Amino acid sequence: MTSNVTAVSYGQNMTPNGLEQLRSVLAAHGAVVQSEDSLGDDRYGVHVAGLDLPDATAAGLAVLRRAIAGTAIDGLDTALVPAGLRAAERKLLIMDVDSTLIQQEVIELLAAYAGKREEVAAVTEAAMRGELDFTQSLHARVAVLAGLPADVVNNVRAEVKLSLGAAELVAAFKKAGHVVAVVSGGFNQILEPIAADLGLDYWQANELEIVDGALTGKVLGAVVDRAAKEKFLREWAAAEGIALEHTIAVGDGANDLDMLGAAGIGIAFNAKPAVRAVADAAVNMPYLDAVRYVAGV
Repeated sequence: MTSNVTAVSYGQNMTPNGLEQLRSVLAAHGAVVQSEDSLGDDRYGVHVAGLDLPDATAAGLAVLRRAIAGTAIDGLDTALVPAGLRAAERKLLIMDVDSTLIQQEVIELLAAYAGKREEVAAVTEAAMRGELDFTQSLHARVAVLAGLPADVVNNVRAEVKLSLGAAELVAAFKKAGHVVAVVSGGFNQILEPIAADLGLDYWQANELEIVDGALTGKVLGAVVDRAAKEKFLREWAAAEGIALEHTIAVGDGANDLDMLGAAGIGIAFNAKPAVRAVADAAVNMPYLDAVRYVAGV
């Protein structure tokens, strides 16, 4: 028998007992372990198990994912990945930016210069939980920036920090010949130099309007919302000749849900509860490069 699904487990406090619990859940659902391997480093452990799963359809995987999540195994999270995705010669990795590729929410950093950080952070949090319409909330948050000198964009750019493991994740995908893209409800003025430094293949965000050296409190053109994120995933995958089944999407907020749902596997990265509840997998530790193990890169 050959493996048709891979169970990739990872965590900062993985234990033999946790892995035994996982094996018990897998066995209870008819999964036969074909191979096992230990990876990772001094930051976190990774356990990779090749499985022969009787029902490896989307529905069958969903049932097993719910069973594993319901067991609440301490010290690890587990992603169930179709063998075809991990074996694909070319894959597309698409990521959200704020609180995913980078550690901060850029709109909050900008709002701090207007003395409105706490106010804007509360709105951002509600939008990411899915409690507010993203487009309306973005316009409201950007409006508080009206009148700020455009130089604050440069100041904020200097404050932005990549998530731990982000550069390593991108480098690993690029070295293996895969495509890396980001799509953001944030702003091109911040994202452009980051995309250039990382050598991203595709990137898209909103454009802050600047007139006479000052922010107007508006964005130009259509807002990059949850529907747009899925649209760019589909467009970029088609442009590269990559099947959606071979795409990996990563995000943390409600505006990422359509993109996560459309991808071959959608991964919630330190995400809001509503996102973790429906994503195919979750990374609940600060190391973004764990995604490479999920994807088999």
